[in-house]
Amino acid sequence: MEAAADGKSSERKITTLGMLNVDLQAAIRRIPAEADAVIEPIGATRTNAIFTGAERFEAEQARIFRRFPVPVTLSALLLEPGMVVAHDGYGIPLLISRTKSGEIKAFINACQHKGAKLIEDCEVHSQSRMTCPYHAWTYGIDGKLIGVARNEAFVGLDKAQRGLAELPAREWGGVVYVQLDGREPDWSQLSDQVAQDFDSLGIAKAHVYGRKSFDLKANWKVVLEPFLEGYHVQRLHAQSIGNQFPDAPNIVTMFGANVRQISGRIGYVPSMLDEDADANIHKLVTHAYTTFPNCVVVTSQYYISVMLLMPRAPDRTVVDYFMLTPEPASTLKAEEVFERSFRLILDVFGNEDFRAAEISQQGLNAGVPKETVYCGLETNIIRYYDAIEALL
Repeated sequence: MEAAADGKSSERKITTLGMLNVDLQAAIRRIPAEADAVIEPIGATRTNAIFTGAERFEAEQARIFRRFPVPVTLSALLLEPGMVVAHDGYGIPLLISRTKSGEIKAFINACQHKGAKLIEDCEVHSQSRMTCPYHAWTYGIDGKLIGVARNEAFVGLDKAQRGLAELPAREWGGVVYVQLDGREPDWSQLSDQVAQDFDSLGIAKAHVYGRKSFDLKANWKVVLEPFLEGYHVQRLHAQSIGNQFPDAPNIVTMFGANVRQISGRIGYVPSMLDEDADANIHKLVTHAYTTFPNCVVVTSQYYISVMLLMPRAPDRTVVDYFMLTPEPASTLKAEEVFERSFRLILDVFGNEDFRAAEISQQGLNAGVPKETVYCGLETNIIRYYDAIEALL
């Protein structure tokens, strides 16, 4: 319990072990003590071409990113009816809205008159209608055309046939997925268990404290790899967060092409789980997910990081980063903690993980190494590649 700025008391929301679903609790209880963790060596490799080749990139686009629904944004960004946000991360102009009934909708962000974007920025808007800046055609938040300037100048214009082009969309565990090519979506790659985990972690109802986009000169898999392995943490992050995480393997569960990694923090022993039933589980355990095909979720003590890694070229990836908190800051202390955390994580990801991806891509583009070799602390990368390559 904390004192709020207005003198009232306020209780910060936390997640306890008992609030998680049964499967997730069982997985956490399998985490060994740091001293008992064993690293199994491996000798897996991948060729340079999977990070640099146009042929591999086009295959991924055709057989993954256009064949299956992909994550576009978070439910938490559009919590209230009447909210809408534009999105260009995949190179396709999109509008994602929450209708008056609370349903999520996805549209091509293009007026049915001459194709102009209705919303040009990436801010969240609360409004009941959207008006094209070119000729002022107006649409409801549900995509229906509701107004045409000088309607009498058109012959036989049927507004009912001129609504925004809609794409299939669905909320899954607090993540909004969209079928980008408009075909009947195949949801089979999404895991019900991971969606339950995300519900337990409160992702769908969280508060978006901050978000930022990064345009990186690196292949999306090069950007993804650090979030699948612990090998880099004490080395790349030696001056920031490396001292919080041991060199120990995760408890890993694969749900198709979805990866759930759970690990204890520095000094973890299983008995800590039962010392205080009301304790914040994120102080003891880190959850890291890679959900099909390109969504990363990592838990921290006070917040959850969500990243969408959107491939734009063999050596270009747009990353949308979201920092989620259980609720808006209700005290000055909470605001200070959230602000400090946001600055820290943008520095860690932006200047360490993302920088590492870009400098790695430079060498890969030069043809070195001809193949990447992976160790026992990077096993999850190979598990993930095996799963997505089965779809190629």
